This record gives sequence, C-alpha cells and structure tokens, in this order.
Amino acid sequence: MEMKRKLGVPKKRPLADFLPTITIKAKDLAAEITSFNTKKKDLRGEADLTSEHAKNNNDIRDLLGKSGIKPEDLPLEEDIKKLERKIKSEGKEIAKSVKTIRKGLNSSI
Repeated sequence: MEMKRKLGVPKKRPLADFLPTITIKAKDLAAEITSFNTKKKDLRGEADLTSEHAKNNNDIRDLLGKSGIKPEDLPLEEDIKKLERKIKSEGKEIAKSVKTIRKGLNSSI
C-alpha cells in the first residue's frame, strides 16, 4: 500500500496496472525464485516463506541497482485500463472504416 500511495495509484486499482514492464518482470522473477527455492529448500511456514521472498526481492533490487535502475524513480506507465479503452475505441473506428470501404467497393462493381 505504501508504494501505491507514494506513486499516486488509486487505492482500488492494482499497482501492476501502472508499473513499467521492467518492474513487473523484476517482481515476477523474485516470486519465481521464491517458488523455486520453496520447493528446493522444502520451506514451510509463513516466517520462512516471507523471509525467502524478502531476500529475493532485495537481491533483485540490488541487481537492478547495479544497472542504475531504481524502481521507485521510474515513471509510471499509462493506465492500462485507459489503454484498453483506447484500443477498443480504435478497433471500432477501424471496423467502421473497413465497412465503409467495402460498401464503396461493392457499389462500384
């Protein structure tokens, strides 16, 4: 919740709807490492899993930092819901154009 507040993401919206791809991939990689290590090390219990996940998140953050990337300093991406609406609207406009073109072609034959 702290990251949402800091970045100005609405409370009821998923943070991932606004994150840059590199941040999503980094979080996904940390989660996959946690999943892998949970099986490999036969981790059990909330404390062990939380500790493992925190370690992996920190390791990934350190790796990003070595490349000069600080996730909290990256600009947010455009709201994915707005992009979905835009694409849907553009799709409707394209469909209208195609229909108009087809109508014109059929009437000229």
